[in-house]
Amino acid sequence: MKGRGNGAQQAMSKKDGEVAEAKENESKPSVELFTDGACSGNPGPGGWAFILRHSATGKEIERFGGEAITTNNRMELTAVIEGLRTLKKPSRVEVYADSQYVLKGLNEWMEGWKKRGWKRGKRGKEPVMNVELWQELDRLRAEHELVLHWVRGHTGHSENERCDELAVEAIARYR
Repeated sequence: MKGRGNGAQQAMSKKDGEVAEAKENESKPSVELFTDGACSGNPGPGGWAFILRHSATGKEIERFGGEAITTNNRMELTAVIEGLRTLKKPSRVEVYADSQYVLKGLNEWMEGWKKRGWKRGKRGKEPVMNVELWQELDRLRAEHELVLHWVRGHTGHSENERCDELAVEAIARYR
C-alpha cells in the first residue's frame, strides 16, 4: 500500500526532521572564513588571502598566494576556494567577502549556469568566465554548509583589511 510503513519503517514528522537537522548542524564544526583578492592591473599580478577561524576555539589560520598574470575576479574566487580546501571535514562556514562577483555567483547565478551547461547570457550560449574555478567552488559548496556575508571593502573591517594586506603582499612577489 502506498504511503504506509511496514512496521520497520517509521514516519518522520516535521519536528523530527528539524531535530535531526539540528543534530547534524551541531556535529559540524563551525568556522568563519574571511577572504579577499587583489590585482595590480586587470589582468596583471594578483594575490588572494584568507583567514579561517574556528568559532569555538578562536584558532586562526592565515594563508595567501598569487599569480603573475590574473584578474581580480579570479583572485576573489581563489581566496574562497583555498579557504574551503583547508577544511578537513564538512563544516558550517560563515563566509565573509567583499566581492559581489563571488557572492552573486553563489547566491544568484550558479544554479542557472549549471542548468545551461555552465553557459551564461540571455540565450545561454556564452561561456561562464572562470568556469574551472566556479566548478571547483560548486564542488566544495556541496561538502560544506555555506552562509554568505557581504563586507564592504576598505572600511575598517579588521579581517577584510588583513586579507587585503596579505593579498597585496602576494602581488609584490610577482612584480
